This record gives sequence, structure tokens and C-alpha cells, in this order.
Amino acid sequence: MKKVERINTLMRYINNRSHFTISEIMREFDISRSTAVRDIREIEALGMPLVAEVGRDGGYSVMHNSILPVVRFTDTEVKALFIAFMATRNAQLPYLKSRQSLAEKLLGLISKNQQDDLLLLDEILLFEGTNPHNPDLLELSDLPHPMLEKLIQNLLLDSYLWITVEEEKERNSYPVYLLHLYHEKSLWLMEVFDLQDEKKKLFAVDQLTHVETCSPKKRVSRKKILEMLSQHEEEFNLILELGPQAIAQYKKYHPLKAFISYTNPYQTTAMLKMVVQVNQVEELSDMIQWLLFLGEDMTFRKAPAEIMEGLQQRGGRMEQLRRE
Repeated sequence: MKKVERINTLMRYINNRSHFTISEIMREFDISRSTAVRDIREIEALGMPLVAEVGRDGGYSVMHNSILPVVRFTDTEVKALFIAFMATRNAQLPYLKSRQSLAEKLLGLISKNQQDDLLLLDEILLFEGTNPHNPDLLELSDLPHPMLEKLIQNLLLDSYLWITVEEEKERNSYPVYLLHLYHEKSLWLMEVFDLQDEKKKLFAVDQLTHVETCSPKKRVSRKKILEMLSQHEEEFNLILELGPQAIAQYKKYHPLKAFISYTNPYQTTAMLKMVVQVNQVEELSDMIQWLLFLGEDMTFRKAPAEIMEGLQQRGGRMEQLRRE
């Protein structure tokens, strides 16, 4: 456990007890006596009023059941928080409506000079996806699907869910274990393990019409789920060697499931391995377009015939457009 994390955990531990000893701290956090003493002194320096009790059964107690000290931010930390807010205000994030009140509370915690600095940053910094004439303007496409927050609220209680999704004008329900929730191509996607069909599936949150925690009768342990997934892992059907220019393009944008491993210490060459579902027209088309985006600084070691045919067709069309 890192020191900062240990100190924060120790502060919560102390604040929830009327009395504690050095030995208890040593056992609870598996640290030496000297480390425990240093941590307690550092906590006292942060403002927590501890009273030392001498004697054989002595230890420490928190004065008057005091609460944790008020959190204070440095100038750099305030700017980091504020800029992070600015950079993500149009990114279909959940709890988007709470961001304004959070920003107001943040401004209320800092000095007038710090407030002026943040207002100046707000005027001069622009980020992708924002309206340059009114960066605070939220369009409908900036807002997440209303089911996203409900899904997250259920996930915080349990990863085993009963979901109802709309598929081709029909509503189907599934008992699932949610593996990942991620945002790609302006859509929130749920990667789930279908507990009934015992296979991985992918749904857009936009398809979701109902979600609730799943009945215990429908459950399979997470360990068992991962074992079943590993048994049905598909072999990579796309393997590429990337040069420096293709790596630079990859860093600008890449699909979530496309990952690279560098093949030299200077990170100028890399291998890309992934599975492409060539029977899904949209995924195949997106992958061909992305490979064209990577450019010519790559070598194909393995690729489905559908990918190569699509690249040849797209390449021929682009060449024809250049001639025209």
C-alpha cells in the first residue's frame, strides 16, 4: 500500500475509534513500529487532534471525538481538477447535471485569486467537442442515455443483473453478469456474460429499457464465468507489425479492443493482435476504415480475406477520387 493511501486509510481507522495503540496499528496495517509512529506524527501534523495516554495500557485517542480535518487543495491541484472538468463537460458522462453544482462548490473552497485564475483558464482553453462560441452549451448529443445512471446505481449494488433490451423492435430479457461498461464511438456499451446462454454479448445502453439485480438462482460464480470465457476465447485473426508512423496514428485513435505491444526499447515498432468479427458488417466496415487511417507504415502478418478485399476496394476508390 502506498504511503498516501495508507495515511488516508489510517486516518479513517483512527477517526472511527475512541482509543487505539501502536501495536494495533502495526497489526492492522502490517507495518513496523517506527513506521506506525511516523504515520501517527504525520497525521497529527495534518491537524487531527490526538491525545497520547501514558502507562502500560496507554495509547492514543481522538480529542472530543473530532472529525477528520478539512481537505485543502494546492493551487496546482485546484487547476488540475478544474481543467479535468472542462475537458470532459461534453463527453456523455453520467451524472452530468451534477457537474455545475460541483464546480460551484469547488470555487467556494478557494481564494479570490484562485477563482480569478480558473475564470481566465475557462476563457482561453477550448477542448474537442465544445462549442467555441459557448463552451458551456450542452447539446442533446452531449447528454448520456437516461438509463446509464440507473444502470450504474444497480452495478454499485451488484454485477449480476436482469436486463431488458430492445432488439429489432422486440424486447428481450437476459440474466447477465456485467463484465465491462465503456464508451466508444459516442455510445455507452455493456459487455456482459449471458448467464442463460453462457456466452459473451454486447449491448448498447441505448437499447436498455429495464435493469434490476438478478435472482440468486440465476447466478454463476465470477471465477466460473472467467473460466468459461477463457475456454471460448477466439484466436487472433488480425496480426500487424506497426512502424513509427502507424503507431502515431494508433495513439490518435484506436478501437478499445485493439491493443499493441512494443517490440523494441524505443517504442518505434509494435505488434497489434485482435479478433475482428468479419460476419458483422458494421464492425468489418469500421475496421477497414481504421486500417486505412493507420496508413501504409505497417505489415500484415495475418488478416481475414474480407479485410484484405475491403482494403483493396476502398484503396481503389480513393485512388480513383484522387485522379478525378
